[in-house]
Amino acid sequence: MAGKIPQHFIDELLARVDIVDVIDARVSLKKSGSNHMACCPFHNEKTPSFSVSQPKQFFHCFGCGASGSAIGFLMDYENLHFVDAVEMLADSIGMSVPRDEQAARRHDDSKPLYAVMDDVSSLYRRALRESPEAIDYLKRRGLDGDIAKRFGIGWTPTERDALQRHFPSSIDALVKCGMLTTGSDGTRAPYARFRERVMFPIRDRRGRTIGFGGRVLNDSEPKYLNSPETPIFHKGSEVYGLYEARRAAQEANFVIVVEGYMDVVALAQAGIDNAVATLGTAANRQHSEMLFRTVPNIVFCFDGDRAGKQAAWRALQATLTLLEDGRDAHFLFLPDGEDPDSYVKEHGKAGFDALLNTRIPIVDQLYAHLANDVDMNSVGGKAQLAERAKPLVNAIPRGVYKQLALQRLESLIGLSMGSARAGAPARPATRTADGGGGLTPMSRAVLLVLQFPAVVASQPAEAYEFDESLAGASVLMKLVGYCEAEPGMTTARLLERFRGTADERAVNNLAQRRWWPDGRELDSDTAEEEFAHCMSRLAEQSRPDPSAGVEAQARTGLLAVKRRR
Repeated sequence: MAGKIPQHFIDELLARVDIVDVIDARVSLKKSGSNHMACCPFHNEKTPSFSVSQPKQFFHCFGCGASGSAIGFLMDYENLHFVDAVEMLADSIGMSVPRDEQAARRHDDSKPLYAVMDDVSSLYRRALRESPEAIDYLKRRGLDGDIAKRFGIGWTPTERDALQRHFPSSIDALVKCGMLTTGSDGTRAPYARFRERVMFPIRDRRGRTIGFGGRVLNDSEPKYLNSPETPIFHKGSEVYGLYEARRAAQEANFVIVVEGYMDVVALAQAGIDNAVATLGTAANRQHSEMLFRTVPNIVFCFDGDRAGKQAAWRALQATLTLLEDGRDAHFLFLPDGEDPDSYVKEHGKAGFDALLNTRIPIVDQLYAHLANDVDMNSVGGKAQLAERAKPLVNAIPRGVYKQLALQRLESLIGLSMGSARAGAPARPATRTADGGGGLTPMSRAVLLVLQFPAVVASQPAEAYEFDESLAGASVLMKLVGYCEAEPGMTTARLLERFRGTADERAVNNLAQRRWWPDGRELDSDTAEEEFAHCMSRLAEQSRPDPSAGVEAQARTGLLAVKRRR
């Protein structure tokens, strides 16, 4: 199980909440047969394909493939980590999340830090209203009061002791959060790190203030000053504006990554709400991984100069290893001397949208960068490109995307490099007359237990005697064990048992797969019949060769697994 939260608590939590209530509070659901339906909140669609099953406590979108428990929904919808989603769900029904002593201490230590940062943010917003020069600066930058309010923009009081005077009982927390500093030697009395700056609060996925970026009004240096690393703020794994941009990014199906706070805010002022910014660091794998959990597409927007191209190359390398099927990334280069802020001010939303249409697919950018200094008209140049590209393309996860990336390289060099072997197996899965088309009896059995946990109790103990070496046997027996131990088991609770394991993806895929090729619903009685048939098939596959001795049978894994109920 992910995190430090006991499994029994996860089970109790999911048993006490109703996924329909959790989702309906955020997405309007309508009853449709045995399920509830809605247009998917994770991708654009006109016809509802987002299904929520109350008996299974499980959601699934037949359009984009999103699926999971109430915890998984909050992770995707609210852009939360696992532990944060569990906390939010537990808070909604008045449960307290148990932790081991060390984790509880860390949690208790962080609570006052979040609280004081929110208080400081409120102070800065009030100070902005009383600062004509800061208001005038924002107006000159083209920002109005609504945008300032949406992003929580504020102003720092000029006094070195302003925070101490306003929060005299929170000095230690202010120091831990980096809002007060004591100087490099630590001997000076604490004083405000930020003074006379327009302040941009940095919020986490739950909307809590975890840091700040401050900008001076004049040309003094540093122009921008960020919060230091603290127990609640790690700039290498956070982006600015994701809390504000998440919903718009999901509706647009992509997020734009820019380089500065003002770029994000200026784009939002122009009506482009799906932009975020890195926090003074190069775009890295953590950034891309976090963004891919929110949307399937990322557009990196950089200046068109040499520095911008170098930043793009770093972002490209960091993102390649995450390009599973269904994900994509592009690069958008601005004209020389322009940044998103200046460009959208001059050309407006329509102009920026037109520029977005020139974005370059990540694979094309990869090959363009590698071929920049080689002669692609020569045999040697093409061979050099292939040699440079090989380790980078190999970093792409196995699948169709990787196969297409190799095909693109093959077209550039005019030579096959085995693209057909880079993707999924060349032989397509076939559908049988039975349900679960294209699946083995083991996979069909796993699917049935996941979607109808009660089928486990419908079979006698001897049904679970089969060859332990069969692919998927360990997963099936874990599922059987979970269901035997807890008769009221649901799909959602079973899936949470596999979170963070090597089998998580395969189990999730089977939990959402339709049994009948024509999309008909499978009823519980038929599920029991089909499960019995699957177990019979597994017994047949496990039957030892009578001509082989006991030792030979043992060596080939043909001794049955005895499952006592």
